[in-house]
Amino acid sequence: MTIFGLGPHGERAAPPERVSLLPEDCAAAKAAGKRVAVVLHTLNGDWTKLQISGMLGIFGDCGVVVTEVVDCGFSADRQVAELDRLIAAKPDAIVALPVANEQVVAAFRRVALAGIRLVLLENVPTGLLPGTHYTSLVSSDNFGLGRMAAAGLSPHLAQGAAVGILGFAADFFATNGREVAFINWMQANRSDVRTHVLRFGAVDAAADLAQRMIADYPEISGFFVVWDTPATAVSIRLEAAGRSIVMATVDLGEDVAISLAASKPFVSVAAQQPFQQGEVAARTTVLALLGRPVPAWIALPGIPVARDNVADSFQIIWRKPAPREVLRLLGMAP
Repeated sequence: MTIFGLGPHGERAAPPERVSLLPEDCAAAKAAGKRVAVVLHTLNGDWTKLQISGMLGIFGDCGVVVTEVVDCGFSADRQVAELDRLIAAKPDAIVALPVANEQVVAAFRRVALAGIRLVLLENVPTGLLPGTHYTSLVSSDNFGLGRMAAAGLSPHLAQGAAVGILGFAADFFATNGREVAFINWMQANRSDVRTHVLRFGAVDAAADLAQRMIADYPEISGFFVVWDTPATAVSIRLEAAGRSIVMATVDLGEDVAISLAASKPFVSVAAQQPFQQGEVAARTTVLALLGRPVPAWIALPGIPVARDNVADSFQIIWRKPAPREVLRLLGMAP
């Protein structure tokens, strides 16, 4: 396993195999009767659904009751309110994806002060320390994902091409790493490529930004969007505008898989493993509840996906067959 990025405090990544559960661990967890709440940035999107599915299976096997799964709707204010409400409810642990940094850090500190175990996904608000405020961060190798997307898009860019990059405006460890890594890879390997960057604050603003960018820079012939939901919206807008622009993104949702199989507009996807990440987060939480030591940062590598491996990659990530339209476009189904 090659992990290219460092953790939020410069940590080297621990592999997922470092957090495994023995039968006696599951038995001990069942006897303890623990309760866990899950607090996510959003409940919309393929990534979230798979994360939850992975978590629920492991928690269920260990007799850990998930009392609720909270949708913060990308709102820092809502996340603060939900965390304060959960502190009063006193679950044994909270698995959370922080939607921001400065706006939510005090609320996460209050969780720690209340004696609730905290396992974070993808992002650590500035000032929170492992072992003091949270138990562990479980994330993808987001720096590696950015490099992977750039390497996959590069063969589809002509010499001297211009690429539009749509990042996330929030100070967010995961998406920041993807954006920086994409640019760094291009500078190191395709110095002829010019990059233009804009950042969206809300997911539904990404398509407007893309349209503004191509108006300002009509020579753009490629786009990188930092995850698949806004990327899909951008692709629809560009198609409606009659622009044929190759694209790369992170995450292999169904719409993106179909587009990859059709070879337009998506040509490169750096896929996370959200189901497996959910399982790892749940195993980490169970071990922490049992008082076992766990690494400060656990990272999962990405999977590079293009047209030639989209069907099998979809199965690995989704644990089900690729959509029939993908198989049809690949000549594998009528």
